[in-house]
Amino acid sequence: MAYIRSILAMLFVVTLTILSAAPTHAGALQDLIDAAPDGADIVPPAGTYTEQLVITRPVVIDGRNGVVIDGGGEGTIVTLDTDGVTLKNLTIRNSGRLHNKVDAGLRVNSNFNVIRDVTIENALFGVDLNQADNNVFRRVHISSKDMSMGLRGDSMRIYYSNNNVVEDSLIEEARDVVIWYSQNNTFRRNTIRNSRYGIHFMYAHENKVENNEISDCVVGVFLMYANNTVVRENKILRAWGASGVGVGFKESSGAVIERNDIIGNATGIYLDPSPWDPDMDNNFNDNVIAYNGMGIEFHTDWTGNHFRRNAMMSNFTQVSVRGRGTALREGWEGNYWDDYAGFDKDQDAMGDVPYEIYNYADRLWMEVPSASFFRGGLALAALDFVERLAPFSEPRLLVREQVPMMDKGALAEAVEAPKNDRPKTALEMLQ
Repeated sequence: MAYIRSILAMLFVVTLTILSAAPTHAGALQDLIDAAPDGADIVPPAGTYTEQLVITRPVVIDGRNGVVIDGGGEGTIVTLDTDGVTLKNLTIRNSGRLHNKVDAGLRVNSNFNVIRDVTIENALFGVDLNQADNNVFRRVHISSKDMSMGLRGDSMRIYYSNNNVVEDSLIEEARDVVIWYSQNNTFRRNTIRNSRYGIHFMYAHENKVENNEISDCVVGVFLMYANNTVVRENKILRAWGASGVGVGFKESSGAVIERNDIIGNATGIYLDPSPWDPDMDNNFNDNVIAYNGMGIEFHTDWTGNHFRRNAMMSNFTQVSVRGRGTALREGWEGNYWDDYAGFDKDQDAMGDVPYEIYNYADRLWMEVPSASFFRGGLALAALDFVERLAPFSEPRLLVREQVPMMDKGALAEAVEAPKNDRPKTALEMLQ
């Protein structure tokens, strides 16, 4: 019996080798997949296969010999309709151009698949996941078609799909990474650049974004009606332009934003009534928020956001609140402000007087956003100087932090101020 099994196994290998040796032409790779049994390792010969693949059995397709799957500019190139497929060492390129059909490089309608060391290029939508769970994307390079940003497709479109992992990948020159109605997905150690939304969550809860570099996008990370999201140890850089935002919120609650470098954006952090759930606060801890046009912008006077041990450095405007509101109801604890003008007489690395931001001429563009065109200009700067020298009206207190940190290097050693501690008076400071 063992001898018969060996003969049958040899016949299968010979058959698969013969199929693999066939010249590459339209349909050749699909025929090869259809002829293979479940669990087969398929190593096609080098070449360009011009076809659209639909994979309906769990196989491994290894393009290590130099395999390109070319969609010929029509439809979706590769579709996974079964669980347990592995695609590796492949180039997938040239999808169709129809948005209404979501023409994609790779469509995944199944679970427990592994996609690694794959390049998806010139594809309208890069990867489209639809009710697909527990998939892994590792070292995948995705780019869209050469067209204006608004006409590109999404690099990754994740819809009703949970527990997927995207890691060590390069995503560029596309529209958005968008996650809808999906939870427990993880994005880690990826580079995302030159797109519209780096990562955009909509009605998607309990997802993680860790150790990524997101740069030169219109928006870095945006949470829209998305709760319990963790954004940790990322570099979110250069989201510039009129609507540029590093990390944005729209009615989202329970977020943890910590140990990120949010640098060089039009607005570092933007909050549009968030948190929406009064029992789920947002926490911003140990971030570097620097060289932004506005460090933190609130859409309105709100509460439920806690800022702890953040370094606020060289932002043109540290904190802004639209309308006539303030940020006095938010939590400010142990942050470093590089424009703090207080002293540290007892050398405990904590300021002796509170850090305060008052609104002078800044009220003009905070209350009338279109006036921000003149922000930084000579006329507004002169008006602000006169307002500070001899105010025409009482300036509005915007932010007050009781015990700011004196040195950003001491943030990790910060301790909470006693709850009943009051600020020292000028007379007490001189004694």
